[in-house]
Amino acid sequence: MLAVLLFALAVPAGAQVPGGEEFFAAPVIQTALFSSSGPAFGGGLAAGYGYDDGAMGLRALYFADAHGFTTLEFCLFLRVYPLPRNNASFFVQIDAGTALFALDGAFTVHNGDGRISAGLSAGWRFPLSARWYVEPAVRAGYPYIAGAGLSAGFRF
Repeated sequence: MLAVLLFALAVPAGAQVPGGEEFFAAPVIQTALFSSSGPAFGGGLAAGYGYDDGAMGLRALYFADAHGFTTLEFCLFLRVYPLPRNNASFFVQIDAGTALFALDGAFTVHNGDGRISAGLSAGWRFPLSARWYVEPAVRAGYPYIAGAGLSAGFRF
């Protein structure tokens, strides 16, 4: 699957609106099913490098549920825009990284407390101006099962 996405990023898509290359940063708010007793809520930061047909970067998120269970997630992402880009651009994204878990705030990586985090996201990028944008997205994967979020970003 990763090879297919890398190939798709390498092949220029014909009907893309030229946006040029860009660096971007975006605060993120998100909910995900990291908790066994209900959804966990959190936020973080995404940063990366984008171009006409896709983007790549990293994201760091912190989640907490109502029972003191917290998750710290660090993921690399690889995104493609499979449809022609207009004012709103649909994207599909692969996420891979690690998730660290803690009960009552003590994060550890030994004894199996750190896990692989991997998944697939889909969403839309809506430009607000030449530099600002907003992105609602949903995701599914492991170990969180499902999630949804919103980011508002700035392109440099």
